[in-house]
Amino acid sequence: MPANSDKDAPSFQWGPTNPHPLAKMHTELVWEGKYDEFGRRREVDVAALSMPMQRIETVDEPRQRAEAQGQLAMFEKQMAGRKRDDFRNRLIWGENKLVMASLLKEFKGSIDLIYIDPPFDVGADFTMDVPIGDEKETVGKDQSTLEMVAYRDMWGKGTDSYLHMMYERLSLMKELLSEKGSIYVHCDWHMSAQLRFLLNEVFGVENFRNELYWYYYNKMHDVRKPIFPRATDTIFFYVKSTNGHPIFNRQKEKRDKAVTQLVRKKVGGKMVNARDEDGNVLYREATDRTVDNVWRLSMLQPADLTQYLLNPASKHIGCAVFRQC
Repeated sequence: MPANSDKDAPSFQWGPTNPHPLAKMHTELVWEGKYDEFGRRREVDVAALSMPMQRIETVDEPRQRAEAQGQLAMFEKQMAGRKRDDFRNRLIWGENKLVMASLLKEFKGSIDLIYIDPPFDVGADFTMDVPIGDEKETVGKDQSTLEMVAYRDMWGKGTDSYLHMMYERLSLMKELLSEKGSIYVHCDWHMSAQLRFLLNEVFGVENFRNELYWYYYNKMHDVRKPIFPRATDTIFFYVKSTNGHPIFNRQKEKRDKAVTQLVRKKVGGKMVNARDEDGNVLYREATDRTVDNVWRLSMLQPADLTQYLLNPASKHIGCAVFRQC
């Protein structure tokens, strides 16, 4: 008897009165590990991740500078009432998921700004050449046990592992952010499309603010490839909530050359040209410009020791920067 006979056919059929589940699905980014074997969404087990952190060293640079200048007594007077190790800045080494889970007890809902720089290239390893001495020689650094575990968790199943790794960490970051906080996620063309969907899911489409382009204006291109040379990275900018009046500091930068611009003002809810008493249109000489979503930055060459402090909008009270170990 044929396998597709009436006897083997289901007793019901999909249709307008009984739509197939796939017909009612909303847009969703799905990866292996997002749901468990019973179809339930996997949550981040914060309680199992939290652990105590050990203080290794306290660096009080202002105190050391005052002591070197012979002004220690004045410094101590100005800082009266502050404990020696009472610092707002912390440099923490460790697996960032464990670190963030451990910080939740103290900092949940109190961080105003988070910037993350996760790995870009699926399959990249953790080996590197470390300069020694006067940097004319280098020594190869192999993966540590911690790095090998991170590599397995991140790339063990390719894109699925990467997305699950990022989902867990972004969920913890959302918990750390204050209601007026924001997050900046640095990536490139390898995973930018997937990360945009993931950020929409964690923070909400309504909390997306900008897609920033980090433009390397002086990058040396490989013209052998049959593509338009890649000269940009991407930074996604989201806020925790639009109801919390997110912090944002508009930035200005100097122009190479002053330009003549119209003076504009708002009248009745519309922007119009400003005029003087005789009705003449007003102009001004502009020596600066508002920073837009294209950040023109120099490409750091291997021999260049110059470093940039990312994010000109980072004038926030509480700031956390997370890099993957």
